[in-house]
Amino acid sequence: MLKIRGGIMKSFNVKKLGIEILADCVGAFFIAVSVYVFAKNANFAPGGVNGASVIINYLSNLPIGIVSLIINIPIILLSYKFLGMKFLIKSVKTMIICAIFMDYVVPFIPSYKGNELLAALFTGGLGGIGYALIYIQGSSTGGSDFIILTIKKLMPHASIGQIAQIIDGSVIIVGGFIFGINAVLYGIVCTIVSSVVVDKIMYGTSSGKLAIIITDKGQAVCERIDNEVKRGSTIINAIGSYTKKNKEVILCACSKGQVYPIKAIVKNVDEKALMIITEYNEVYGYGFLDMHKE
Repeated sequence: MLKIRGGIMKSFNVKKLGIEILADCVGAFFIAVSVYVFAKNANFAPGGVNGASVIINYLSNLPIGIVSLIINIPIILLSYKFLGMKFLIKSVKTMIICAIFMDYVVPFIPSYKGNELLAALFTGGLGGIGYALIYIQGSSTGGSDFIILTIKKLMPHASIGQIAQIIDGSVIIVGGFIFGINAVLYGIVCTIVSSVVVDKIMYGTSSGKLAIIITDKGQAVCERIDNEVKRGSTIINAIGSYTKKNKEVILCACSKGQVYPIKAIVKNVDEKALMIITEYNEVYGYGFLDMHKE
C-alpha cells in the first residue's frame, strides 16, 4: 500500500490495481473476440455501444475500438456528474483496454464466417463472460452502462432492465435496417445469452431460493427444517392486516434442491400455512457471503 500525504490520493493499492488491470485485459479479450471474431462478419449488431460500433464499421470501415471510444466521449461528458469520478476513472481505464484489444490484439484471430445463429450465441456467451469479469471488479465498459446508470439516477423509480432493453433494442432495430430482419432476431438472441451468462457468473455461485412461510407453528417448522434439511431459518412475529391475528413469518434461504423437502415439512406441520418461494442473488452474513470481503 502506497500512501501520499495531503493530497489527491490517500492510498494506492498496487496489488488491487494489478488485479483490476488483469481482469480488464481478460474481460476485454472475451468482449473483443465476441464482437470482432463473431459479430462483425455475421451481419447483425449486438446491443449497446459495441453494436453501434459494428454498424458504423460496416458502413465506413472505421476501427470498432476507436469508434467505441469516440461514441463514449459525449456519454462520459454527460454522465460524469451523476456517476462519480472514481467510477468514471476506472471505467475509462477499462474502455481504453477494450479498444486496444478490439483493434490491435484480436484482429490477428481469424473471423468466424459460419452459421449466423452460432455467431450470435458465441457473441452473447463470450461477451457475457467478459462483461461479468469487468463488472465484478466494480468497473464498466462505458457506453450504454453509463446511460442506464445516469437515467436511473435521474429517474430512481425506473427499471434498470427496462432501460437496458430500450437502449439495446434501439441499436438492434437500427441494425435490422442495415443488415436485414434476421439481424434483429440474432441481436435479440445475443442480448439474452449475454444477460444470462453475466447473471450466472456474477450471482450463480451464491444464488438460490428464499422460502417465506407464514404459519401458526413457526418453531415446530424451524426445528424440522434445521434437523432434516440442515438449514437455519429466522422467525419474525407479525400480525395479519385482515384477520388481526398473530402470525409467525419464517425466512429460510436455501438451495433449489432443498425447496421440495421444506415444502413437505411445512405441509406436514401446518397444512394451513402460506408459503412463498422466490429467488435471491446474494445473501451476506453468518453462514453465507462475507460482507466485509473485498
